[in-house]
Amino acid sequence: MSQKQKKNLIRIITAAVMLIALHFVPIEGYLRFVLYVIPYLIVGYDVLKKAAEGIWHKQPFDEYLLMAIATLGAIFLGLFKTGDYVEAIAVMLFYQIGEWFQGYAVGKSRQNIAKLMDIRPDYANIETDDGKLEQVDPDDVEVGTIIVVQPGEKVPIDGVVVEGFSTLNTSALTGESLPRDVNENDEIISGSINLSGVLKIRTTKEFGESTVAKILELIEDASSQKTKSEKFITKFAKVYTPIVTLSALALATLPSLVLFAIGRDPLWTEWIYRALIFLVISCPCALVVSVPLSFFAGIGGASRAGVLIKGANYLEILAKTNTLVFDKTGTLTQGNFEVTVIHPEKLDKNELLHLAAHVERYSKHPIANSLRKAYGDEADGCEVDDIQEISGRGIQALVNGRIVCVGNSKMMDDVGAKWHACHRIGTCIHVAIDGEYAGHIVISDIIKENSKQAISALKKQGIKQMIMLTGDTRKVAENVAKTLQLDSFFAELLPADKVQKVEELLKAKKSPSETLAFVGDGINDAPVLSRADIGIAMGAMGSDAAIEAADIVLMDDNPLKISTAMNVAKKCMRIVHQNIVFCISIKALCLLLGAFGIANMWTAIFADVGVMILAVLNAVRNLWVSPKV
Repeated sequence: MSQKQKKNLIRIITAAVMLIALHFVPIEGYLRFVLYVIPYLIVGYDVLKKAAEGIWHKQPFDEYLLMAIATLGAIFLGLFKTGDYVEAIAVMLFYQIGEWFQGYAVGKSRQNIAKLMDIRPDYANIETDDGKLEQVDPDDVEVGTIIVVQPGEKVPIDGVVVEGFSTLNTSALTGESLPRDVNENDEIISGSINLSGVLKIRTTKEFGESTVAKILELIEDASSQKTKSEKFITKFAKVYTPIVTLSALALATLPSLVLFAIGRDPLWTEWIYRALIFLVISCPCALVVSVPLSFFAGIGGASRAGVLIKGANYLEILAKTNTLVFDKTGTLTQGNFEVTVIHPEKLDKNELLHLAAHVERYSKHPIANSLRKAYGDEADGCEVDDIQEISGRGIQALVNGRIVCVGNSKMMDDVGAKWHACHRIGTCIHVAIDGEYAGHIVISDIIKENSKQAISALKKQGIKQMIMLTGDTRKVAENVAKTLQLDSFFAELLPADKVQKVEELLKAKKSPSETLAFVGDGINDAPVLSRADIGIAMGAMGSDAAIEAADIVLMDDNPLKISTAMNVAKKCMRIVHQNIVFCISIKALCLLLGAFGIANMWTAIFADVGVMILAVLNAVRNLWVSPKV
């Protein structure tokens, strides 16, 4: 809870306690007025201030002015007619409670995801004359400088490898499923993570022009283009407030002037009293409390279901979404690589996997991890000697006296093994024994268990178009899109390409009311998450940058939660619309009765407090989210 929220909560509690205490104090007259004004000012001074500022800046007609007129009118009635000031204070109190709930909900959501990793590299390593590494600010590194990137470090600046070979994890930047091997003369982009060997890189760009810096810039630029939905209450008040204010003024003066003109008693007190009741009835307490509370309850209900929504306006946008754009790796697929196919030539499947796993025993490459995980029995007595990692090819070792090579097709060509490709989608790992081809193993990124069900559920919820954007190869992307029955896909995209595709889709929208949502999890997705009408991030495994840029975060990476979020948003908007129609209809009826003198203060209380209570009870239904998709 922020300091401002704590301060407002203290104000609300203080005013409520004083209001209850004053009820038991037997005082009358001006002393009663003065004592009741104190809690009124404690809880409502900021509303009065904003109303005055609106008048000063010649933009008076908003909810603050109406709240000020209504509550001051109620105090005026109490001072000169009824002696009751509770109505004015209660109205302001309920208003502030609604505002506090909404502010707390949004603030809490922001706070939960504010602890982020800075994707900007903290340093670059430069080798000094005595062979030691010195850490310098990436901004200070000039083009053409040789930098050193050790295992586990991020590549700070784009460049070309001049010495060493390694494996890079580029999934956060390009969305590629598998890590990429790099050798001398290969280009390398900043933001990649070095997984194995030491690399010396000649920089080809300044940091400000590097890939990571451009991604950060894209996030900033994309965020600035996003328009925020204006609160309904503000829109409504721009019309409602001047009409009600002028109507009350007319009710207070015109009938009396007409009566005076025709020589009858003008009844000033009577018509002013009716006008003030009119203003009390017109107080938008039910709306200003129930509408924010509906969104607050929707945010709370979504949180219970594992969906974190950063602000009330995103519920409204999500409810109107008709186009969903997905990242692939880590969003629709697991982002973990598993052995999916084993095709031996002469050995059985287990023996082929056994040999491959032992050769890769000491490698830190993700492919090696997948093979070891699939075999799982390293302590089987095999003798593995003379392990050699051949850059850009694979690994060779002696297993029980036989030369076993495990790697790509280039390695097979080098040892003279007659290999053949596999029809299955994924990365093909070939195995040769003493120069003779023994078979191959396919490693793939697995589609998430619930992805297909999620796509089906979203179609039933009215999503008209579902598209996948990925940095992976076209063959892999096509297979995933076909399996999940997506409408279309775009493959081999860089972060800037993804932003461009989303821009094209946004321009192609047929109606301004249609919205586009993007679902992603990597650093490369952050610019797109910011640029879309609404961004949805995978929270458990997603990058911090993606979580920060997104408007909605799925806390367990289950794509079915997208459907849950849609359910919450649509239910919330139904309740909001119900409350709006109900409140306005009752208000209109009571205002009409008040204008003709049929309504009294009890009618005013029902039109204000009674309607508010009913609307609030309806709003809190959003706290309960159905487990069914």
